[in-house]
Amino acid sequence: MQSTLNFGDAPHTRVNILTGEKVLVSPHRSKRPWQGQVEDLPGDNRPAYDPQCYLCPTNKRADGDINPDYKESFVFVNDFSALLKDTSQQEFNEDELFIAETEKGICKVIAFTPRHDLTLPEMEQSAIKAVVDLWQKEFEELSKVEWIRYIQIFENKGAIMGCSNPHPHGQIWSQNHLPVEIQKECVQQKKYFDKYQHTLLSDYINAELRKKERIIDENDSFVSLVPFWAAWPYETMIVSKRSVQNIAAFNEKEKEDFAAMLKLLTTRYDNLFKTSFPYSAGMHQAPVNDGDHPEWHWHMHFYPPLLRSATVKKFMVGYEMLANPQRDITPEIAAEQLRSCATIHYKSI
Repeated sequence: MQSTLNFGDAPHTRVNILTGEKVLVSPHRSKRPWQGQVEDLPGDNRPAYDPQCYLCPTNKRADGDINPDYKESFVFVNDFSALLKDTSQQEFNEDELFIAETEKGICKVIAFTPRHDLTLPEMEQSAIKAVVDLWQKEFEELSKVEWIRYIQIFENKGAIMGCSNPHPHGQIWSQNHLPVEIQKECVQQKKYFDKYQHTLLSDYINAELRKKERIIDENDSFVSLVPFWAAWPYETMIVSKRSVQNIAAFNEKEKEDFAAMLKLLTTRYDNLFKTSFPYSAGMHQAPVNDGDHPEWHWHMHFYPPLLRSATVKKFMVGYEMLANPQRDITPEIAAEQLRSCATIHYKSI
């Protein structure tokens, strides 16, 4: 089996080893990623404090509660939760054609910083570490609720990703069943672990570190890279070097290194098109209250929608919606472009 990819300009498919699904790569359609007009977005001139923002310190939220005068990060139950913890268990199945069941959960919002005008790459590393600490604390507390089976920590950044408030924040949704993407990753990781007795992602990142084609950054505890199977133009992952099942297992050194990697990757993103780079990002980790899962290896996905500039978006339409994802810019070129970005935020230069 050939160990290096040398398809030139030939259209080809790549397999997402975490889900078993395929992505079509068409490098002949875009030998250079900087085609077309490049435009800049208007400057982001948000104030440090917005009296109308429901996430700023001391302001009133939609449900009437008053935010504390918090100094680092702050978490609360979402005032408009998609899942409710008091939902009763009900199932419906009519002739195997109409199938439904209730889903219960707890949804929380985490404001990353009291500053209305900052995002993760603009925050001090110590402030990002405080967010990591709170993520870990919330995961540990939610995992003690016996009916919760999965905890999804994520961030939607930017209006283009449906973010309803520009104040830097993320969310934590916990629920009593496994989401679809987690079910897929459970199957693939268990299949690999049962065969080789070590995690799929430990072997994968070691192979990527040897090749160095898609690696963006590396520190003692984490690797950031463009996955071989990336579907979005500048899709990335952060993967822990140690095979841990969830964020609760991170030690102090790993939490410091994770904060450093978050700042580094998101800074490179912003510097790519000199804009506050939008994305949806989230951790994938083992189910909870469901026995041990030695096959699971913690990782974090970043799915940004931008293609060639701050105003040119990649849409998943047509073939992508009806068949499978497709991309023109190869993951190798995307990784090279991100590696070449400065590590000091463009607003600080």
